[in-house]
Amino acid sequence: MKKDFASTLKELRLNAGYSQKQVYEMLGIPQSTFSSWEIGKAEPSASMTLKLCKLYHVDDILTAFGYDGYNEDGSIQLNLEEIKHIEKYRSLDPHGKEIVDFVLTKESERMTELETSQSTVIDIQPRLENNTRFIEYHRSASAGTGVFILGNEGVDQLSIPDTPENRKVDYAIKVSGNSMEPDYYDGDIVLVSQKVELNHGDVGIFIINNDAYIKEYGETELISRNPDADNIIISEYDNIVCMGKVVGKYVE
Repeated sequence: MKKDFASTLKELRLNAGYSQKQVYEMLGIPQSTFSSWEIGKAEPSASMTLKLCKLYHVDDILTAFGYDGYNEDGSIQLNLEEIKHIEKYRSLDPHGKEIVDFVLTKESERMTELETSQSTVIDIQPRLENNTRFIEYHRSASAGTGVFILGNEGVDQLSIPDTPENRKVDYAIKVSGNSMEPDYYDGDIVLVSQKVELNHGDVGIFIINNDAYIKEYGETELISRNPDADNIIISEYDNIVCMGKVVGKYVE
């Protein structure tokens, strides 16, 4: 039992409003015997403990004594009701014990089957076919005037083939605008890696003053591959962050 047995007995008596004298006289036992129970020098028998609990109006004996079923060393600890059942079992003849054994075995099997048959709640992800994996999908990077991304907006999930090349991909993003035509058109979904090095001449995703662009990385500017579109001149006052290198297109 988790709680100290002696102090619990005393607490139950006080809660019931009895003095020690009232209790030991009602039970017909010596005062010294009763006192020894409440100071922890001895413990009442199981049957006497049941009488005390009945006298103290204790309905839930297990809760009252903090029963958890095990001793500190891990060995099984019997509660009062279990002790009563054992005492009754010992008083049975072989036929009675056989009946009890049969019922216990069947009920134990039933509970085991019930526990194993209960469904476990599992967070089931969509079934991926042909060895695919999920990546984040953002909307969108501008090939024009700039679009804010990668902030607090919702992020979708996109599945791509699980190939060695695609394992470098960190996320996908949709192109908005025509400044990167004919290589990347409005509505294309590009795959971006933050694991590979971005060199001059590569296409990357850039955050410039909180707006996202897909551009070619130049020495002094971000280049639009559409000759009709302007490049972005890099100023020392601009806050520019590269969010990765474009390594491919998403194909449905």
